[in-house]
Amino acid sequence: MPKKFPPEFKRDVVRVARRGDLSHAEVAADFDISIESVRRWIRQADIDDGVVDGKTTSEQNELVQLRREKRRLEMENEILRRAAAYFAAGSLPK
Repeated sequence: MPKKFPPEFKRDVVRVARRGDLSHAEVAADFDISIESVRRWIRQADIDDGVVDGKTTSEQNELVQLRREKRRLEMENEILRRAAAYFAAGSLPK
């Protein structure tokens, strides 16, 4: 499971990396994270700042939330369908 870093930490890493006086590898070593994390956070910060097209962090979070809600509703719907079938079968004449 990947480590979760707070948004403030990510912002600090991006700010240091954008200054330009250190390479991504040096920034990664200074903050004890992977180079790919630095690149990914910079790429996402560019999207959030409107520099590059893509899904912003808030849009991604909303999408995750909506998918979870959809999955929950589908499970509830399946439970209700099974309950209705069970009770309907019990009320049939024998």
